Amino acid sequence: MSAQSHQPRERGLLDTRLAWMHEGTRFFDARVGQLADDDFHAPAALPRWTRAHVVAHVARNADALGNLLTWARTGVETQMYESGEQREADIEEGATRPAAVLRADLEDAQRRFAAAVASLPAEAWRAEVRTRAGRPIAAAEVPWMRAREVWVHAVDLDAGASFADLPPSFVEAFLTEVTATFTARPDCGAIELVATDTGRTWSIGPPDADEVVVEGGAGALLAWLLGRSDGAVLSAPGRGVLPAVPSWL
Repeated sequence: MSAQSHQPRERGLLDTRLAWMHEGTRFFDARVGQLADDDFHAPAALPRWTRAHVVAHVARNADALGNLLTWARTGVETQMYESGEQREADIEEGATRPAAVLRADLEDAQRRFAAAVASLPAEAWRAEVRTRAGRPIAAAEVPWMRAREVWVHAVDLDAGASFADLPPSFVEAFLTEVTATFTARPDCGAIELVATDTGRTWSIGPPDADEVVVEGGAGALLAWLLGRSDGAVLSAPGRGVLPAVPSWL
């Protein structure tokens, strides 16, 4: 198959990722917009984080992913973060800010990132950059990375959103990625996930091992694998207790 024949498929995947990203950004912003100023420093759904931490993180992630697009556009290596320590320090500092400052910071960061996305030349989406973990990716994966951030952290705000609110196609794509990642890890047992609302199934763990079946809605399965749920709404027929899964990140 020629390189030209790949291009429509690549563009279609990029457009899908961009659509998920834009929809997720609007969804996250709406959840933030529902918060009163005093709500920002209340606990989020993540351990040891307030909602202000979540908002600060999402703002800094926009800048970090914008750095990858700068790298793709210019060819000059531009890492997501100066260091892991600086990333954590920026989030902690941001979480201490007043709500009005956090709102403005989030809006400005998202505006910068949106401009970087809109102005990226078509050929630059195929440029190779590296994630914070050092994994080489095409720049076309950046919108997918941002989509994951805004959708999942909208739930983490603990402001009324749940995984049931995520687009079904996005959930299925995310489940496919998470299960593939777990399968590549040595600390994950054999599990078959059955999405009772869509009929889709995913397998993780060693292919030659006996699988434990876990059933539930696709969104609930994803929440469990990402460590955002204890899996109370899921079932493991014939077993009762859900199997252990490793941490997603």
